[in-house]
Amino acid sequence: MNTDDAPALDGVHHLKLPVGDIERSRSWYASRLGYVPVIEFTKDGRTTGITMAHPNGGPVIGFVLDPERAQRASGFDYFAIGVPGKAELEALAARLAALGDEHAGVHFATIGWILPGTYDPDGHEVRFYTTDHHTPIPAGGTPLVVDDPVGTEAERRRTHRARGADDPGTARSTRSDDQP
Repeated sequence: MNTDDAPALDGVHHLKLPVGDIERSRSWYASRLGYVPVIEFTKDGRTTGITMAHPNGGPVIGFVLDPERAQRASGFDYFAIGVPGKAELEALAARLAALGDEHAGVHFATIGWILPGTYDPDGHEVRFYTTDHHTPIPAGGTPLVVDDPVGTEAERRRTHRARGADDPGTARSTRSDDQP
């Protein structure tokens, strides 16, 4: 299938995670990231799910009460939430640390900067990745091949710094053929 035959899509509608305690998840995502509840699902007077939206462009996130599945899914990074740039990512890292949440710090990654190692109350890893890229995404369907991600990224960071760039550049493109 070529891009002319691809169906029309419009981003991610929402993410959904199983959780062990709806109120605990609601509180964590609200206090750490600013999410607000927009839909609450109940059955027999008990909250069984909640959908939360972000006031500044983050993805809509849904939580469904399913403690067993939440425990089995613990530790996996299902998604990365986009953050505009490195400065905003560093501010988020500082905010999380001030609230007592551990993380692995801001790191140079494949095409942008990443903040991994933050875990919500159910142990889901919540990663953050800049949408401003320091490395262009190849156009025309040719993928960027990353062999040995740790070694490759260390070498790419050295090259990036040798060019005199410490912060992400303006490699981000809004052209649809440049997006992953």
